[in-house]
Amino acid sequence: MNGFWHRVQRWTTNNLFSTPTSILSREACLPHIVSYCRYRRRLATLRVGCAPPGANPASARVPLSFPSLSSFRAQDSSRHLTVGLSSIYLPLSWLTKVPSPPIRKHLPVDALAHLILPLQERLTYFPLVLHAPPPPGRNIPPPDLMRKTYHALWTHARNMLIQEWVTDDPAPPYYIYPPSLSPHPFMGLGKFMAGRIH
Repeated sequence: MNGFWHRVQRWTTNNLFSTPTSILSREACLPHIVSYCRYRRRLATLRVGCAPPGANPASARVPLSFPSLSSFRAQDSSRHLTVGLSSIYLPLSWLTKVPSPPIRKHLPVDALAHLILPLQERLTYFPLVLHAPPPPGRNIPPPDLMRKTYHALWTHARNMLIQEWVTDDPAPPYYIYPPSLSPHPFMGLGKFMAGRIH
């Protein structure tokens, strides 16, 4: 997959094969594939964690200890299957980091929930992104505040991607330009002209 991703970066920038991949990723505005996949999974989990169960049934599957403003959880039969098992075979809590080597692992939903744990630094609960006004008598924050909090979490996830990009795939010391996720303006030109500008 990395080889394919590097070819996409070379095709995007129309650069020679001698260009280092760390520079190529910054020129193409395409981060390292591992960091980018983690970022997309984190955004998907953020959508699930901030959606009411009536709008997204997957949000009713998050663990009971997940800090959601919605208290509704669907019955999870896979957790009942672990009753009576030894602690070696029990799945990890979503709050626990996977050990190395991974003797025990998370359930799939818990693995997703664990991805957005770094976003919960100063939050008591994740916001609920409502598409309709809440029913009267519900003690939840105003929809505008929750929408702004959701966008702030999305921005924080984007900043984490850039930080992981710089850490996982550092550029040579002589390359001074910071990474960006927005394509350069001249990339909208024809491939030949964009390649000449590169």
